[in-house]
Amino acid sequence: MWSLAPNTQKCLKEELHANVLVAGEYEVADANGQRVDYIVRDSKGHILSQKDSINKGKFTFVTETYDTFEVCFISKVPPERRGISQEVFLNIKVGFEAKNYEGIGEAAKLKPMELELKRLEDLSEAIVQDFTLMRKREEEMRDTNESTNNRVLFFSIFSMVCLLGLATWQVLYLRRYFKAKKLIE
Repeated sequence: MWSLAPNTQKCLKEELHANVLVAGEYEVADANGQRVDYIVRDSKGHILSQKDSINKGKFTFVTETYDTFEVCFISKVPPERRGISQEVFLNIKVGFEAKNYEGIGEAAKLKPMELELKRLEDLSEAIVQDFTLMRKREEEMRDTNESTNNRVLFFSIFSMVCLLGLATWQVLYLRRYFKAKKLIE
């Protein structure tokens, strides 16, 4: 819930994986002569859901790819009117939380215990998918760390060789210089 100032927009972003159900419910406080629009889009600018002059409603969509999605609420006030801030309430549910288990239970004629088991099965599947994703990310991070460590090691060795070479050259050069000036023999 937040306060939306007149003629401004507020966007909320979230990264989501492919084939994830997203359900949102919104409510905007009424203000005379003002309107609020909402738009849901991905990082490429594709519009997934949009509605003008909203007060209360719902939206749902299923993600097609791993991407960052944003939900924007835009306040519009005519120039001849003085606007006021409007309260916006937004509730977004992602994944198994977005499923309507009562509707699934009625459609499949499931008993309450069977419906609860279905919900728990979906929850455990979501947890397994999250752990798989975390494992994959951890492997990528570990590979990146190992690659960086190797690069730093080789850069350090290269720097030391360069410094030793430069120090040797400097000693030899100064020795020749002082011999040429006959300061040393």
